[in-house]
Amino acid sequence: MQPAIRAYRPEDLDTIYDICVRTADAGGDARGQYSSDRLMGDIFAAPYVILEPEHAHVLDDGTGTAVGYVLGTADTARFAQRYRDEWLPATADRYPLPQDPPVTPDDRMLALHYHPERMVSPELADYPAHLHIDLLPEWQGKGWGRGLIGAFLAGLRAAGVPRVHLGMVPTNTSARAFYDRLGFVELTVPDATSVTFLGRDTSPL
Repeated sequence: MQPAIRAYRPEDLDTIYDICVRTADAGGDARGQYSSDRLMGDIFAAPYVILEPEHAHVLDDGTGTAVGYVLGTADTARFAQRYRDEWLPATADRYPLPQDPPVTPDDRMLALHYHPERMVSPELADYPAHLHIDLLPEWQGKGWGRGLIGAFLAGLRAAGVPRVHLGMVPTNTSARAFYDRLGFVELTVPDATSVTFLGRDTSPL
């Protein structure tokens, strides 16, 4: 079989965790940087495929194995509330509350985990959806990222969502060039000091 973009399936979950941590350090491998290699997935990947699987798509390498994904939510405010009401209880036995202010790398990530309201910003209200996309390095630069974004946008259009946003670390310059090519533009969020927000409408690429 040839590689192809398909809908997420529950049996993809462990692979989603693996892709997430292997691309979580500004696009590089973050394995070993936190107390659990599943921490990044528990914040930035698993809650999306579990709470909103209809908006999750994977790149299948042709053998049934996911080697990339795009996932997200059609309604950020609703998702943040579901994260608090459903995902935090589901993961309560996995992680302690972080120290405040954060001291360790785990503390910094868990501060995000335990404060899902951070996703909601008034400056992004006109871009109600948001997404995360990750591809293993050997699958990048071959058009698959564009295909994944296209699949995600099509799902948003079908749901009647007009615009989408994403957040990225400014140091990931290759990702920024990719988003620029797809028509994403920078959005001004005054309180965002370590993240750059980009947005676009959900028209086809």
